[in-house]
Amino acid sequence: MFRERRCIRCGTCQTVCAQGAISVVGDVVSTDREKCTLCGTCVEACYAEAREIVGREVTVAEVMAEIEQDIAFYDQSGGGVTLSGGEPLVQRDFLLALLRACQEKEIHTAVDTCGFATWETLDRLREHVDLFLYDLKLMDDARHPKFTGVSNETILRNLQRLSTLGHDIILRVPIIPGINDDEENIRRTGAFAAALPRLNQLNVLPYHHAGADKCSRLNRIYGLPETRPPSDERMFEIVQILQGFGLPIKIGG
Repeated sequence: MFRERRCIRCGTCQTVCAQGAISVVGDVVSTDREKCTLCGTCVEACYAEAREIVGREVTVAEVMAEIEQDIAFYDQSGGGVTLSGGEPLVQRDFLLALLRACQEKEIHTAVDTCGFATWETLDRLREHVDLFLYDLKLMDDARHPKFTGVSNETILRNLQRLSTLGHDIILRVPIIPGINDDEENIRRTGAFAAALPRLNQLNVLPYHHAGADKCSRLNRIYGLPETRPPSDERMFEIVQILQGFGLPIKIGG
């Protein structure tokens, strides 16, 4: 990961990179991700600590050692462990092992997911999950692939099945101006959520720019640079529409 604000443009990273993946032209520093092998040489050589390796492989035992340090806090607060990502279902075997380990310690578990996975995956995991934090972005399947890359058919079907089976679910809907904040989508979302057999709560999440800095560090282009967070007034209007379906609504969460 590259933190541009820390970079002093000394060119050392370019000099030590054996793969020739880094170029420095004037004030512009770029990394060719196709050439980069994540060897870490540039990280070790960076005087300004503008480069770092993010993420590491761990065992379930190592993660549990971290989790168990906070058991007293979980007991006092009534909280627990939330497993998110990225998408945690992508690493389903590790996730299942970690959920089982938490369950053995009687630690409450929540899984934050977009729901895009096979039912086989969810079926293996669900009995070890106390709460699903389930993302829902767009009801229109014709538009869903444009913004997410995939159909919403699997996502909606999995949500319905989890709800029918009686799982605790908090539905999370990011409100992104110009993409899913139109009244038609809000009403379709409300109607779909209201028809679920079991739903604890629906959280509406105002769009924010937290991802912009992450994209910059990863040398990626941020896709919504001109999009602004919805106003408080618009969020209030959306909440009123959804409450009209008899849903328990919360802003944020």
